[in-house]
Order: sequence, then C-alpha cells, then structure tokens
Amino acid sequence: MTDITREHGNTKGRYVASIDGVAAELTYSIVSETRIIADHTGVPDALRGTGVGLQLVERLVGDARAEGVKIIALCPFVKAQARKHPEWQDVFT
Repeated sequence: MTDITREHGNTKGRYVASIDGVAAELTYSIVSETRIIADHTGVPDALRGTGVGLQLVERLVGDARAEGVKIIALCPFVKAQARKHPEWQDVFT
C-alpha cells in the first residue's frame, strides 16, 4: 500500500500519493458538510499500471464512510471505479 496524504481545506481538498518522487493526486470540492465532488484524478505516466489511482479512490471512499460524507463522482476515473465496485454504492450519489 502506498502512503497517501490528505489536504483538506474549507472548499477543496486532495489526496496525494508519492512513489519514488512522482506524485499522483485525486482532488475534490466540498459542497457541504455531507457532500463532496470528486473532480479529478491525475496519475503521471510513470505511475500508470501501479494501482495508485485505485488506492486514491479507496482512501476517498474509506474517509467518506468514516465521516458520513456522500461523494458525487464527476471525475471519469472515480465514476468508473464506483461502477466496478458495487460495495461502495453507500457513499456515492
């Protein structure tokens, strides 16, 4: 498992995973205390195929469950992962 850090502000946040000095990120916008919009996942070519994008989404889902937050998936990657993982439907709207 890759070490993933979270930056959470008043209106936006992001998850960052660094492997060998190369960073991937998943960004989100905060709509309310109980809703966020996953709007972008960026995985550099050097990290493609490592599973880091999925790990970022897994962390997003885990944090959303723990905090009672629903996710609106605007990011195509997050949306695709939500379709592949029916067990996550409790956090997606």
